[in-house]
Amino acid sequence: MISTWRERRARRRARAGKILSLNDMANQSMEVTIPSHFRCPISLDLMKDPVTLSTGITYDRESIEKWIEAGNFTCPVTNQVLKNMDQIPNHTIRRMIQDWCVENRSYGIERIPTPRIPIAPMEVFNILSRITSAIQRRDQIECGGLVQKIKNLGKESERNRRCIVSNGAGSVLSATFHAFASFGDNSAEKLLEEILSVLPWMYPLDTEAKSYLGSSESLRCMVWFTTSGSISGRRNAVLAMKEILSSEHRCKDFVEIDGAIEAMFKLIKEPICPTTTKSSLMVIYYLISSSEKIKSRFADMGLVSLLVEMLVDSDRSICEKGIGVLDGILSVKEGLEKGYNHVLTIPVLVKKLLRVSDLATEFSVSALLKLCKNEKREEGGVLVEALQVGAFQKLLLLLQVGCSEKTKEKLTELLKLMNLYRNRSECIDSMDFKQLGRPF
Repeated sequence: MISTWRERRARRRARAGKILSLNDMANQSMEVTIPSHFRCPISLDLMKDPVTLSTGITYDRESIEKWIEAGNFTCPVTNQVLKNMDQIPNHTIRRMIQDWCVENRSYGIERIPTPRIPIAPMEVFNILSRITSAIQRRDQIECGGLVQKIKNLGKESERNRRCIVSNGAGSVLSATFHAFASFGDNSAEKLLEEILSVLPWMYPLDTEAKSYLGSSESLRCMVWFTTSGSISGRRNAVLAMKEILSSEHRCKDFVEIDGAIEAMFKLIKEPICPTTTKSSLMVIYYLISSSEKIKSRFADMGLVSLLVEMLVDSDRSICEKGIGVLDGILSVKEGLEKGYNHVLTIPVLVKKLLRVSDLATEFSVSALLKLCKNEKREEGGVLVEALQVGAFQKLLLLLQVGCSEKTKEKLTELLKLMNLYRNRSECIDSMDFKQLGRPF
C-alpha cells in the first residue's frame, strides 16, 4: 500500500483545523510517494529511528517501545512471541531513508537527523556510581560535570529520562544536593542549582530521596535560593519544597529556618510565574495545615489581602489553591480580622462558588461560614453583604446539584444564618463589582 507525502501532510493540516488554499490544492498533483518499507508498520509514518526486532521486522523505535511498554510481548506484524526485547538499530534502512529525503528535498521534505543511541541502564549506573564517589571526595567539579551529563541525556528523549529515573537517579541527586548543601556557604551554588533543574522530571521522589531533600541543610539551602537565586533557581527550589513538605514533621523543620515564612510570602507578593505561584500556594497550604501559629504569622504579614486580590482574576488552578489557603488562614482570629477588613472578601468568595471546581466551591463555603459565624458586628453586616451579592441563591443551587455531606452541613448552617436577614436586603448579581471599591 503506497501513501504520499503530500496527501499525509494535507490530512495533518486538515486535522489541525487549517484550510488548504487553492495553491495547496494545485500542488497536490505533484505527488511524492513514500516507499512502503520506509514506513513504520505501526504508525505508518516515515521512520526516524528504525530498529529491528528478533522476528526480523523493522519498526520506528518510538512506536515499538510504546507497544512493548503497553504490555505487548509479540511482534505486531507476525504476532510471534518476541524471544527478547532487543531493538537493533537498522542503519541500512536509516541511511536509505536519509538519502531519499535528500533526493526529494525540492518537495519540502527535510532530511531526518541521525538518531542518537538511547542510554542503557548500565551507563546510568556507571554515571551514578561516579557521582557517589565524587561526593565522598567532595569533588564539586566532577559532580557538576556528571549532573550536566544526566541533564543532557534527559533532554535527548523521553526514553532516556525514563531509563535515568528508573535506575535511581532521584535518590543519588538528592544525596548530592544534601551533601553539598551541608557546606553551609554558597561555594556550590552552581552545582546545587543544576541539581534543582534536573529533579523536577524525576518527581515524585521516593522516600530515600525525600529524606535527603528534607534535611535541615537542604531546606535551608532551598530557602536561600527562593530569596537570592536566579528566577529558574527560585522556581525549581519551590517545586522541590512542594515535593517534600507534604509531611507534617518536615513542615516543622522548615518553619524553624530563619526567613522561611517570609520567603514564601514574598513569592506570592512578587510573583515570578504561574508555576511558581501554584507551588508556593501548595507549600503555604502544607505549612498552615501543620500549625495555628503559622496561620497567624501569615495573616499578620498581610497574606489575606494578597490572596483576595489574586482571586479576582486568576486562573482555575491558582484560584483553587488560593481559596484553600484563604480558608485555612480564616481559622484563626488574625485571619478573620483581615478578612473582614477587605472589601472584596465576601464578593470574591461568593463569585467563586460553582465557577472554579468542586474543591474550590467547598473551600469557599467553608470560608464563608467562618466569616459569617464569627462576625461580631451588629445587624449581621457580613450576612447582609453576602445576601446582596447573591450568596443565598448560589447556596440553594449548590444544595440542589449535590455536594459532600460535610459541605452540605455547612451549607445548611449558612442558609439558616442568612435566612434571618433576607427581608433586609435586595439580592444583586454577584458578578457586578462596579459598586465595590478596591483598597489599592
